[in-house]
This record gives sequence, structure tokens and C-alpha cells, in this order.
Amino acid sequence: MSQNFLELTNVNFSYRILKSRSSSIRNFIRDSLSGRLVLHKIDALKDVSFAVSKGEVVAIIGNNGAGKSTLLKVIAGILPPTSGVISSSKSIAPMIELGAGFHPEMTAAENVEFLATLLGHEAKEIKDSIGPICEWAGLSEKKDFPIRTFSSGMIARLAFATSTFFPTNILLVDEVLSVGDKEFQAKSRIRIESMINEGTVVILVTHDLEEVLRLARRVIWIDQGRIVADGNPDSIVSRYQVSK
Repeated sequence: MSQNFLELTNVNFSYRILKSRSSSIRNFIRDSLSGRLVLHKIDALKDVSFAVSKGEVVAIIGNNGAGKSTLLKVIAGILPPTSGVISSSKSIAPMIELGAGFHPEMTAAENVEFLATLLGHEAKEIKDSIGPICEWAGLSEKKDFPIRTFSSGMIARLAFATSTFFPTNILLVDEVLSVGDKEFQAKSRIRIESMINEGTVVILVTHDLEEVLRLARRVIWIDQGRIVADGNPDSIVSRYQVSK
């Protein structure tokens, strides 16, 4: 895959939805048996191709429903592409839905261990990291509490701290910088900027165009699942704003 950290070639993602005018379960069953139910195909990503090399900070912009979050989930391996190829020999840390996968009855420490294991880290490394992760999240005194007792902000801090604590080559960020209070937002920006300075590839989805212009060195604009433009942030953000 040459020197690229990540490469997408003609990636497509489609799903089907059921459309039925049935007003009751009885009618739904009748329509099912008679073959009158119709499946509609939705093409969420269409022939998406791009490559990302070491140190790049790429922002993905587009209207709601353009396919931005779907694209990150496909890159992360959460959704398998319908067709096309995604190549990466590097480690990927997705921050797409902070706290997704956490179990409410497990403690903060147990959830850190669980999430870090899912991210592919070694048991010894994880055990040594639980304390520092909880401390960074401001939850040291609550690390043995079940997270059902936590606020949504506390859960977001814990998930962010876990996802960004370990060295990674590629960081996927979906609207995470707008989560939590101002203190958490500032702290999370400092950590991400530190990772960028260390050469981590960051692929960022956000509606905050000021954040895009401040952080990104490259912007990919997608609309209806297709890439409209890919290049200089100032130029592409200007074109995007005019189009709205």
C-alpha cells in the first residue's frame, strides 16, 4: 500500500429498507405472504476513493445525511463495505459514538479494560493504564462505581480518555469535540493536537467549520455518498458555504 496509512478504492456501502403501507401487524403479515412488501436500496457511499498519509489531518464535511458518519464507520470496520477495498496496516482508534459499547452495570475500570481490549491492546498494558485513564477523565474516585451512576458527560470523558490514551496511527473523530462542557472540550482539543503533532493521522467529521479551518490540512466534501471535492481547506469550505 506504499507509504499511505489508509487507502480506499471504489468503496460503496448500500443497505435496504422496508417500505410498507400496512397499518397493522395483520396487514403486514398479509402483505408479506402475498409478496407486496417492497425493499428499497439506499446507496449511502458511492465509489469513494482517497488515500491518507502520515501526519495528515483530514476533515470530512457535508450536509446531514451526506454519508460522513457512515464513511467513518466503514473505515473503522464497524460496517463492512458493500464493495470496494479499504487497505490499512496501521492501528485505528475510532471515536464515533463516545460510550457506545460500555455496559452500565460494569464499573468505570471494567469498562476501560473492555474498550481497550476491543481496541486491540495487550492485557498488561491495559491493566497499567486504568488508573491514569480514570485520572485524566477526572474519575479516579469513581473508578469502582458502575457507570449507570454516571452522567453522560462523565461517560464521554471516560470513553475519550480510553480511546486516546494509547498510541495509535489513525484516529477517527465524529463530532467528539462538541461533546461535554467547555473544560472537557478544551482538554480534548489539547490531547488531539498533541497526537497530531506526534504524526497521528486524524480523520475528523464535524459541522464546526471554524474547527475544520483551524485543525485540518485537507478537506473532503461529500454529498449523497459521493466525493464532491478533496483538497485545500480554505477553498473547499468556501465552496461548501456558497452551496448551502
